[in-house]
Amino acid sequence: MELHNIRPAKGATKKQKRIGRGQGSGHGGTSTKGHKGAQSRAGYSSKVGFEGGQMPLQRRVPKFGFKNINRVEYVAINLDMLQRLSEEKNIKSFDLTVFQANGLLSKSDKVKILARGVITSALEIKAHKFSEKAKLAIETAGGKIENI
Repeated sequence: MELHNIRPAKGATKKQKRIGRGQGSGHGGTSTKGHKGAQSRAGYSSKVGFEGGQMPLQRRVPKFGFKNINRVEYVAINLDMLQRLSEEKNIKSFDLTVFQANGLLSKSDKVKILARGVITSALEIKAHKFSEKAKLAIETAGGKIENI
């Protein structure tokens, strides 16, 4: 085998359909576009979402909802996660840098502490928000809370 006699496998390639090359080709005359109408004309391009005159989907389906531009998104961190981190890594004081170092949030995230789980050690926690139950649980365990 040499470069000049390499060929694709039998049946792997098809001949290109040559449109508008006379009646003998089988694709002459209207060039497979049918008779008349916009799609048979030169320069035709359909609008996005055009359904042949039928009411398009984006107009059939009603509008709903909105995006609140003032919404503040918080990353939720539960008490069981704080308890586990304090036991595993011997951390007694939590703030944003500690959360970032342990991969719980990125630089610009805001934190809300939630009350899932049980906390037994006295921890000092700084966060943007606390749920009422989380506040109660931290303070009954002897910890301190600070809103940022």
